[in-house]
Amino acid sequence: MSPVAVPCLLLISILGFQCVPIFCYSNGKVSKVCGSMVPHHSGHGQTSPSPYHLQTNTTTFSPNDRIQVILSGSSPFEGFLLQARDAASPHSAATIGTFTLTNPGMTQLLTCNSHQGSAVSHTSAVTKTEVVVIWNAPADAPSHVQFFVSVVAHYSKFWVKLPGPIINEHNATPLPTQSSTTPPLIPVTTHSFTSEGCGQTKSCLLDPPGCDPQDSQCLFLLSKSCAHVITSLKMLVKKKVKTASLCLQADLSSVSWRLADGSMQCRFSRPVKMSSPETRRFSLDQEYFLFLANGHAQHGKIWKHNRQPLISTEKKLIIGPPEVLRGSRGPTLLKIHGALMLLAWMVTGSVGTVIASFYKPDWPRKTLFGQKVWFQLHRGLMMLTVTLTIAAFCLPFFYRKGWSKHAGVHPYLGCCVLALSLTQPIMAAMRPSPNSRRRFFFNWAHAGVGYVAEILAVAAMFLGIRHSSLLLPQPWTTHVLIGYVAWLATFRLSILALLALGNVGLLVTLLIAIVEI
Repeated sequence: MSPVAVPCLLLISILGFQCVPIFCYSNGKVSKVCGSMVPHHSGHGQTSPSPYHLQTNTTTFSPNDRIQVILSGSSPFEGFLLQARDAASPHSAATIGTFTLTNPGMTQLLTCNSHQGSAVSHTSAVTKTEVVVIWNAPADAPSHVQFFVSVVAHYSKFWVKLPGPIINEHNATPLPTQSSTTPPLIPVTTHSFTSEGCGQTKSCLLDPPGCDPQDSQCLFLLSKSCAHVITSLKMLVKKKVKTASLCLQADLSSVSWRLADGSMQCRFSRPVKMSSPETRRFSLDQEYFLFLANGHAQHGKIWKHNRQPLISTEKKLIIGPPEVLRGSRGPTLLKIHGALMLLAWMVTGSVGTVIASFYKPDWPRKTLFGQKVWFQLHRGLMMLTVTLTIAAFCLPFFYRKGWSKHAGVHPYLGCCVLALSLTQPIMAAMRPSPNSRRRFFFNWAHAGVGYVAEILAVAAMFLGIRHSSLLLPQPWTTHVLIGYVAWLATFRLSILALLALGNVGLLVTLLIAIVEI
């Protein structure tokens, strides 16, 4: 299956979702998820037909009966969670009866809802093809009991809460037969979401700001607060989608979605405060930054967003008064960082290097504050370069509040550039006199460190302009930077070539032409 650009919703602070840590329950100690029966693995449960099924040795029972329950499938599995629930209320987290193990080495009993032995799980990740347990019917069992199981084929492939057979108490009227038509996992709505009432009856976060939600390029988040927070979102879809079940469903209600005209819309409601501790989400009675991100999905897995998330400019209270929210995908501090580095190494540093390399013979009888003109210009420009570099270097740390682990080589090159930049004024302060024999070594070391710093700075800029947080247009930004660097390199090489040939007249003509341009 080729990658499908299905927008995934990383609603970390939009809905007060807290990032759920990834737990690997290879030992089967899964009591924390007794209610939802959802493994805390990456990705979402499979929506395709399951190769696993449950069987019982009878369809009826009496209090205190012992019923054999068999979990089997056409392919091996690593883990499972088996429970019995009231068939009349399958969505209730209450478990019915207890289990007895037939193979304690492969299976174990769990305590769910303070009910010891009310669930069964695996003891290790060793693959299995069949599990047999005994269910003990309690004296106060409901008239209809249904078995449910979550099965993990492997870490990223699992099925959640597969329904098993229903067994009925003797002389009880069987439950009505369910329709054979499988309803959609998430109801489909035919109505398009609009921004009508934004700032009056609901809060809106639009990207780009002020866009019309009817436009296919407009991404938006709408939120209406009441006893529950009702949220609507729309994202772009680049390819056709057959199924969409990307929403976390615990404690959500009124979930619906719509796929039309190349965009997907999703609407759902959640309580301000979560009733179940298993959901691990924030309560919405506090202020949070709002995040809206989209990325790719493939083979049932949601991948990291491919653009910088849209982040609200300020912390917002979801249940507060309706307002039109503003956000940005490009952090201002990182933009300033890039601008300062570009100014330092493409303008002040480059001009300062050219002056030191080619303007020493000029203005031989003129001085500026007691020093030769070329030296004062060179020193001033290079000190400005170092100052700009230090200021720009600090900004990403202020923004990230630490080291960025996912920025690649760029920050390492930046550290090298800063270290070399600080080395230059230290070397210059300890330089020997012009007539000293050691002046030769200083000249080469000073020039060498400067050129290495400049090369590393250019490399860091090429990596930095492709960073998603800057939102620079590609590939034009890269082409412009290549052209500018090529022009600077050609200019310096041309001057060196002309000086080597001794054609001073042509050099003067070239410089005059450049100045006139």
